[in-house]
Amino acid sequence: MKNIAFIFPGQGSQTTGMGLDLYNNFESAKKVYQTADTVLNKSISKICFEGPDETLKQTINAQSAILATSIAALEALKEVSNNRIKATITAGHSLGEYGAMYCANVMDLNTTFTAIQKRADLMDEATKLKKGTMSAVLGLDTDTIQQCLNQVQNLGVAQIANYNDPTQTVITGEEAAILKANELIKEAGARKVIPLAVSGGFHSALMQSASEGFSEFVKNLNLNDALIPVITNVDAKITTAKEDFRMKMPQQISSSVYWVQTIQLMLKEGVDTFIELGNGKVLAGLNRKICPAEIKTYNVFDSQSLKDTVDGILSLV
Repeated sequence: MKNIAFIFPGQGSQTTGMGLDLYNNFESAKKVYQTADTVLNKSISKICFEGPDETLKQTINAQSAILATSIAALEALKEVSNNRIKATITAGHSLGEYGAMYCANVMDLNTTFTAIQKRADLMDEATKLKKGTMSAVLGLDTDTIQQCLNQVQNLGVAQIANYNDPTQTVITGEEAAILKANELIKEAGARKVIPLAVSGGFHSALMQSASEGFSEFVKNLNLNDALIPVITNVDAKITTAKEDFRMKMPQQISSSVYWVQTIQLMLKEGVDTFIELGNGKVLAGLNRKICPAEIKTYNVFDSQSLKDTVDGILSLV
């Protein structure tokens, strides 16, 4: 059997209509959405399936919607493969980390949805306290990007949010600082700088109030030790102890996402196959830039991609 990693996408991967095919074709996926609707006390399934886009992309809805779709994909994979396709290690990009923790049995389904909604609510509140923004930088090394960010600290918070792939880095912080950083980064030779349509400076010190609020919340959260290793965003290190998750979950909100380093560690641990569980193919795209050419990334987001994944992997057994 292949050495498989399950990976889960984050915010920005959402599209209206996501998960509907899974819901209609797999009882296990339907149960995930029904649980989400009940636990969250709102029709997250309707928001996923019908939108509108403006409602879906709001942080307070997007995080739960993306996570529900990812977990629905995971449960459908288990159903169709009769649990024959298993992960040896897992990780998720930003909010996707909650899919990974669910996958590793750190939290049960109800707890996972309760936690992600609290996280989303606190982050939404934090965006109202201090206006922030983010930009994607293409084609410039992270050392040079950091040097540019160091030059604008007098204008406000400016940090690296996501180390997405060797050619793509996301910066985050206060608007004045990031706008100036965008100029410096272009001058330094970036191929492209793309301002992102986000409601705040996520994964920065602007989220400190959300981190602090979440730290209080997780004190009483029912967590388990992980059944398989989870590589956490804040440090790109293998994590299994429940108290380590309790400490890292609040930190993750205001810290950088070390995604390149996460995938590199998975490769070092012997992973030769990835399955991205959730809407779209964002992480598969990043993997093409991070991994050697022979490393395969499968996707599960609807019944056809699920069939292709199960057939592809089980044919190798």
